[in-house]
Formats: sequence, C-alpha cells, structure tokens
Amino acid sequence: MMAEAQLFGLQDEITCPVCLDTLSDPVSILCGHSFCLKCLTDYWDLSQLCRCPQCRRTFTTRPELHRNTVLNELVKKIKKPRISPHSSQNYVDPGDVECDICTGNKSRAMKSCLTCMASFCQTHLQPHFEIAAWKDHKLTDPVRNLKEKLCVKHNRSLDLFCKTDQTCICVMCVVSGHNGHTMVELENERKEKQKQLGVIRIEITRRLEEREKTLQEMTRAMEQMKISVEKEVEEQKKSFTHLICCIEETWKKLIERIREREKTEMEKAEGVTEQMEKEIEELKMTETELKELLESKNHFRFLEIFSSCCILSADGDSLSFTVTTDFSSEELKKELAYLRKCLEKISQWELMRWTSGTVSGHVVPIKVY
Repeated sequence: MMAEAQLFGLQDEITCPVCLDTLSDPVSILCGHSFCLKCLTDYWDLSQLCRCPQCRRTFTTRPELHRNTVLNELVKKIKKPRISPHSSQNYVDPGDVECDICTGNKSRAMKSCLTCMASFCQTHLQPHFEIAAWKDHKLTDPVRNLKEKLCVKHNRSLDLFCKTDQTCICVMCVVSGHNGHTMVELENERKEKQKQLGVIRIEITRRLEEREKTLQEMTRAMEQMKISVEKEVEEQKKSFTHLICCIEETWKKLIERIREREKTEMEKAEGVTEQMEKEIEELKMTETELKELLESKNHFRFLEIFSSCCILSADGDSLSFTVTTDFSSEELKKELAYLRKCLEKISQWELMRWTSGTVSGHVVPIKVY
C-alpha cells in the first residue's frame, strides 16, 4: 500500500509539460526535464531556438534524444489499475464525487462507469476487474453529472464522436442519423484534439517570445532616443551660448525641430508598444484558457467548447518600424564654425533638411510580426 501511494504521488513527475498528458515514450534532456518524445520533437521543429519548453534553457546544438527506460517503466506501473480493498479512509470530501453504491457514510468515487451509468469507490469498483462480464465496461475518471454523458434522444451513453458533424453521439445515433459518417471513440478524438492544442500552445509560446523580445528592443530604443535627444540639446546649447545674441531665433527653431521630431518618434513608438502589449495580454489569456481546457477531465465538455476557443487570429503581416535614436548632425557642427556668415543658410536650409529625415544618425530597426 505504501509503495502504491508513493507511485500515485508521482503523477506530476510523469506528466508531459507540453501536452499535459501522461508521458508517452518519455525522453529526458540535459536540464533534467522530461517530455513525450513526439511533443519535444514537434516543439523543436516549430521553434527557432533549441530550448527546454519548461525551464527555457537554450542548447547550442540539438541534443540527441534517447528514451528514459527507468521513467518509462515507472509510467507503466502507475498506469496499471490498482484497487485497494481498504476504503474506510476514503470518505468523500467537499468537491469529490460520491460513490453511488455506498450507504451511510459515502466514500469517494475512484471511477465512473459509462456502461452502468454510476460512480464507484475502490471497494465497489472491484467487481469491474474480477467479473468477466463487467471487464468490458467503459470506465472513466469520476464524473459528477453522468447525465451529461447521455444522449438526450436515445438515453444512451455518448461513446462516439462524429467527425462529419463534429458532435458527440451514442451507438443508436449511428444508425438513426449518422449512417455513413466518419466516427471515432471520444477518447481517441480527445487525444487528436489535444495534440492540436499542443501545437497551438507551441505557436503561442513562439509568438510570446517574439512579442516580448520586440517589446524589449522597442523599450531600449526609446531609452536610447531620449538619451540622444538630451545629449544633442546640451551640445547645441553649448555651441550657441557664445553666439546667443545673434542666433537666438535660430537656436529656438533648432530646439523646436528637435522636440517635434522627438514627439513624432515617441508617438510612433508608443503606438506600436501599445499594440504589442495588447497582443501579449491576449495571447497570455488564450494560453490560460487552453491550459484550463487541457486539464479538464470531462471529454464531453472538452469537445463541446473546443471549436469556440481554439481559433487563433492571423499572425499578421511583417511590419517594419524604425526609431531614430541619434539626433546629432556632424554636418551641422561644421556649419556652426561659419555661423556668423551662414546664419541665414543654416536657419532656412540646414534645419529643413534635418527635419525631412536626411540628417545622418543611428537608426534602430524594429521588426513587428
């Protein structure tokens, strides 16, 4: 009993962080985390970087994957049905599903039978493993409202999924309205849809990484731009101090143009930043909803709302956006040496060229996908 309890306590360790299902063909990587072989392979195939999906550790070269034989055997042992004859300590707690057979103090249900349409504790579930006629019954994790799994038309268990009509059906529905349609078991359809969700989560992770990286680059560019603006203002102020009497008007125009350019660049940058933050928040909310859906034990409910919550918006076309971070002008500095002779030229010509975007400076390109 103690050994079995220890095995059941390892459920988190045998769950794949990508598909959130029990590990299949488990493989472990250098950082110590384990995944399904197919989940990890698909994740790396879709990602630009070879990194651990759980701790984000990046590998310079793609590691060669080998099945973790010890973990594989552990998974087999935990997945093997175990029925304890002692149920006296398994009384139902708030939120648990009760055993339908127990009288008096109800015990916690360990499984629900879709054939019997009842839930059973450890003791009352035992016949399903001992009586030959019951061994083919459909067992599932405890379900609070088994009526949800009944066909409203035929009052039979919803055991099948019609891929043609994308709906859950019973065996009677096959001949009464779905003859010739493509049908599979609910669990098989759940596994197929769960794989699709795994791919969607990988795509969300990729988009989040790109958006967060772009947002960081945008923030750094804005900081550099502000520093550059202040530096240029101070340099120009020093240059004009000695000529303040004759160039006061020109100086005011120069500062005004610099501030106008800063305002324009800031407005463009803030607009893109707001868009990026909104996208990141929406993706995080979608990821949370998908995680809750993946953890649902109710196959019927899962398939019922799958189509409505698993549609991602288009990734969007690549947008090119640049932030000017250096407002200095070497050409302007040279012209200041001839300022007394060229005030009219600098005021009417050089500043016009600067504001039209031809002044040399450092430009930081930002790609928005």
